[in-house]
Amino acid sequence: MSTEQHNTGQTGAEEPKNSDVAYESADINTRTILAYLLYLTVAVVAAFIASVFIFRATTSFVADQSRVPPPSHRGVTDALPPEPRLQGVPGHTNDPQQDMRNMVQNDREANNQLSWVDKSAGIAQIPVDEAMKIIVAKGLPAVPASAGEKKK
Repeated sequence: MSTEQHNTGQTGAEEPKNSDVAYESADINTRTILAYLLYLTVAVVAAFIASVFIFRATTSFVADQSRVPPPSHRGVTDALPPEPRLQGVPGHTNDPQQDMRNMVQNDREANNQLSWVDKSAGIAQIPVDEAMKIIVAKGLPAVPASAGEKKK
């Protein structure tokens, strides 16, 4: 809004006044903002001090409540659970990763082993690679029909 005189009846010393229009003398009231910041700072510091006292009170309360267990309970929590225990828990003597490595190695050795399963029946164990080559060359063996099935 312009502050120039539009009305010849007004003097130049006064600001123009209009009953329909209102405005602020300054855009920001710094005093109010600084007061709010001061109140906020006081509130944060008070909350921090209160939290320190609450922390100390609860810590001392818990320290007072913890008692030495009776003699009948001593050593109960230190004992290990009965076997079988999960691998990797404290007190277990085996390493799970080493157990897995040993199992894989034993499986590989068993798959590549050549031995008799039942010599009198003529059943032998041969390496898996050799068995796959034999099946590719000869084909799968025929499965005999069971006694309960009907022949068509």
